[in-house]
Amino acid sequence: MEKIFDLSFMLNQSSNVLVLILSQYLNGLLVIHKNVKVNYTRKINHFLLFFIPIFLNRGYAHIEAFDLYAIGAALAVAKFIFYIKPIRDRVPFINVMFHSFDRPEDRPHTLKWIVTQTAAGYGVLLPASIIFAHYDLLHLVLIPILIYGIGDGLAEPVGVRFGRHKYKSYALFTSKSYVRTLEGSAVVFITGLAVIGFFHSYFNPLQFTAAMAVIPFLLTLVEAYSPHTWDSPTMFFFGYLSLFGIMIYL
Repeated sequence: MEKIFDLSFMLNQSSNVLVLILSQYLNGLLVIHKNVKVNYTRKINHFLLFFIPIFLNRGYAHIEAFDLYAIGAALAVAKFIFYIKPIRDRVPFINVMFHSFDRPEDRPHTLKWIVTQTAAGYGVLLPASIIFAHYDLLHLVLIPILIYGIGDGLAEPVGVRFGRHKYKSYALFTSKSYVRTLEGSAVVFITGLAVIGFFHSYFNPLQFTAAMAVIPFLLTLVEAYSPHTWDSPTMFFFGYLSLFGIMIYL
C-alpha cells in the first residue's frame, strides 16, 4: 500500500485530473457561449477520459499496479460528487464544466447515468484485468477498451452529423426512448475490425478469424441494444467474455 503515496502515481493522477478539468471547462464554454452541441463536447470528454489514463498508465498493463488502478477507479467515480446540484449551483466554474456533458435529453438523469455507468464500467474492467493476467492474456485487455473508446466515442457525433437511418433505444430509470442510427453503429463495427486487426499478431490463425467474425459484430449489437448512456459496462462485459472464450478454447 505504500505505492499509494508513490510520487509517480500522484503525478499520474494529478495530470489526469488537470487535463480533464481544463477540457471540461473549455468545452463547457463552447456549449454556453458558442452553442456547440453537447453531443460533440461530451465525446471530447469521453476520449480524454479513456485515453489519457491509457497513456499515463501504459495501457493498464502492469499487474503490480492493480491496487493503484483500483484506487484510480474509485477516484474516477468519487469525483462526480462535485457535480451535484448544490455544489454546481454555488460554484460557477463547476457549473461550466457540467455543461460540457449535460445533454438536454438526458435531464434530470445526467449525473445518475454517468456515475452508474462509470462505476459499472470499472466494475467489469478490474476483475477482467485480473482474470486476463492470470491466464497470461493481459496484452489483450485493451481490445474492448479501444473498441468502446473509439467506436462508441465516434458513433454519436457521426450519427448526429450523418445519421439518416434511425432506431430507438431505451434507458435506465425512465420509459423515455432515445434515437440511435445505423451509421453510428457502423462506426462501432468498423472500429472493432480495425482494433482486432491491429492486435492480429497476438492471435493464432483460428483465433484471429474467430475474433474478426465475432467480436466486431457482437459489440455492435451490444452497443445498439445497451441502455442509453450505459454502453461501457455492457460492451466491456461481452467484449471480454467473447475474447476470453476465443483465446482459451481455440
